[in-house]
Amino acid sequence: MRFEDVLLQVDGFGTFQKTVLLNNFVARFSLVSHFLLNIFIAVIPSHHCDISSLDAYGGFGNLTQEERLTVSIPQHEDGTFSSCHMFSEPQLHLLTNRSDPTEVPVVQCQNGWVFDNSTFTSSLATQWDLVCEKSGMNKVVATIFFIGVMFGAAAFGSLSAIYGRRRMLLVSYVLGMGFALTSVFSTSFIMLAVLRFFTGFSITGIVIISTILNVEWVDIEHRKMVAVIDSLSWTSGTMCFSLIAYCIREWRWLTVAVTLPIAVSIVSWWWIPESARWLMANGNMEKAHYYLQKCATMNRRKEILSSIKPEELSNIVSVTEDRKRKYSYLDLVRTPRMRRLALLTGITWFCVATVSYGIGFNIGSFGLNLYLTQFVYGAIEIPTKLCGYYLLDKIGRRTTVVGSLLLSGGSLMVNIFIPKDQAVVRTVIAVLGRGCSSAAFMTIVLYSSELYPTVLRQNGMGYNSFLARLGVAIAPLILLLDEVWGHLSQVILCSVALLAGLVAYQLPETRHRCLPETIEDIEGGEKSLREVTLK
Repeated sequence: MRFEDVLLQVDGFGTFQKTVLLNNFVARFSLVSHFLLNIFIAVIPSHHCDISSLDAYGGFGNLTQEERLTVSIPQHEDGTFSSCHMFSEPQLHLLTNRSDPTEVPVVQCQNGWVFDNSTFTSSLATQWDLVCEKSGMNKVVATIFFIGVMFGAAAFGSLSAIYGRRRMLLVSYVLGMGFALTSVFSTSFIMLAVLRFFTGFSITGIVIISTILNVEWVDIEHRKMVAVIDSLSWTSGTMCFSLIAYCIREWRWLTVAVTLPIAVSIVSWWWIPESARWLMANGNMEKAHYYLQKCATMNRRKEILSSIKPEELSNIVSVTEDRKRKYSYLDLVRTPRMRRLALLTGITWFCVATVSYGIGFNIGSFGLNLYLTQFVYGAIEIPTKLCGYYLLDKIGRRTTVVGSLLLSGGSLMVNIFIPKDQAVVRTVIAVLGRGCSSAAFMTIVLYSSELYPTVLRQNGMGYNSFLARLGVAIAPLILLLDEVWGHLSQVILCSVALLAGLVAYQLPETRHRCLPETIEDIEGGEKSLREVTLK
């Protein structure tokens, strides 16, 4: 008997499973908002040098604001004023003689900047003058946050494999909320960067733990539905976040607004069960039986489970492996097939995350409304993920993720050849590429959770999430390469997408197969896989 057989008896997608799914759905809202937060809190509004110090010059105070700017700040060829330079002293002759001002000595801004607050009340750039030679620090904040997410994925993946999914989920909730709210009181950029690191470190436990809990509690038939619903929580979070950001233009209050929903998750945590698979894999049959009874009761199948005793559950986990053994990340590379699986999934996760967030972080480069484009980025994921739901069983997990990556790479390639002045066309293609990359992300999460055995599933997902967040951390830095050549970042992201498709094609298909429970199930190869496939 396998765990899937027990799930079918107690209903593998009843009220119990739907309650778990709903609780985890709510928790994802704050998570996705923090992942996208840097797009809005680190935006650089229009600005120019502060010229108030020039009031001491004779006749300067009688000029209009436009005239004051004309005689104080050099202009670009398109007529816009320079953001980072000013004349060393007012050039009053420019009011009557529009001679070439390049011959006039210019200096960097001497007394700070004046920002256009019509769109953003405040941001990190306005808070700590992160403009001109310091403008790259805005993207560094995102990189620091995702480095925290990267290490947090590794830590929570290991800790939840040792101490359980449920317990570490609460730790992630409490620490993530605490560090995020503390960050709004930052008095320096360094303090903010440190707190954003620990926010990312803590909050990432939500995604890797809730994903596994959802998958481990449902039957084979509904795994793809759970994956799509789970992924749609990111989509709804993306769309809602753009609306919240539109209403709250001050970076501190925006951070508070997207963090407070975690409080709801902390309350609802009391109704979240531990993974019965994990409990059985660790020899705790009594507790596993307790949660299975709870599941059967909520699903109105209580009388069915009454015939199964706790000691009988031991037959579900292979006796060839020591249940008292503690598994670690080293077990991902001890045996040949596990080593190959870890290599392939790790590369795929890294590449998919780099492409998806590379497109997402580049949202401001198209010249259209930032909030509307972000909302559309989320909205396009709905049809692409619903299409993915249909294809997961029709053509399989592997073909779905490979096809999505190729389409995403193709969109990036097309945008390379479209002139930058065609903002609408470039945005439409980027939105399609974003949708395809999101479908690939949704699929690879489900795919990987089905590939790894129960005893290493949380470690495997933690390892993959670590590499994915490394890709996300690198994505903002890739976008900085556009300063070298305008299309360099797009070329790199396109190449990464195509590489991911090639690597993902090497993975085995998992459609209609039971979840492997032990390393032996993986190392047994195709013969073992056939044994765990539904008849």
